[in-house]
Amino acid sequence: MTPVDFAAGGYRYLPGVSQYSGGVAATSGHEIVRVRFRRRLPLADGFARARAIIEAAGRPLTAFCACELRSPAPFTEEGFRQFNEAYVARLEDWGIVRDGANPVARSNLCPEIDPPAAPSFHAFCFTTEADAEPSFVISGSGEVPEGQGNYRDHVIRPGDTSQGGIAEKARFVLAEMERRMAALGFAWPDTTASQAYTVFDFSSVFAEEIVRRGAAAHGLTWFYERPPVVGLDFEMDCRGVVREGVV
Repeated sequence: MTPVDFAAGGYRYLPGVSQYSGGVAATSGHEIVRVRFRRRLPLADGFARARAIIEAAGRPLTAFCACELRSPAPFTEEGFRQFNEAYVARLEDWGIVRDGANPVARSNLCPEIDPPAAPSFHAFCFTTEADAEPSFVISGSGEVPEGQGNYRDHVIRPGDTSQGGIAEKARFVLAEMERRMAALGFAWPDTTASQAYTVFDFSSVFAEEIVRRGAAAHGLTWFYERPPVVGLDFEMDCRGVVREGVV
């Protein structure tokens, strides 16, 4: 997996699937800034607020490089496809998705308790011009390889939420985080935050599979949420950024 420069945004990305890239990293002279919304915003409102923040910072809309979404419940594969078509259309309008190539990193999770009524923004990232430490964001990954045509036939230990099943799912996801970071030139010591998303107990793998490999050097944030597609049970993402804010 070779990173591709997206000069219009000031970052490079790992080519992924049509709905998101594998991750992004700021290019020289740029820094990734994360903005979290104090309250979830419906998708259209979130895009509007992100646009205002990016433009107020004197940056082009192409600086939008990552987002964290929340949805009401896991999608069927067809439902996920339809949602992604509408989402990608907005990125095309902003001049980000070009010729089908989507550079934006993304996570999209489904809160088990108090879910939003419609797909919503939790946070987003954009690049600014700065001489700063390298910064990056890795997209969320569940326990299934991307780009296989469908999810259901490739899920790791499908339907198995036993301790052994969750452990194997977690190992796959952690390895995918490491693969994506390595492709961008990073590793766990470079992260500033790691996030896990599941409604199942993964305490039995926390010490040996997560902490010992360095994935929780700054702690681990556990969201009681499900991955976005029916049949997936465990997801993670991570990042290395210096500047984060709440609006």
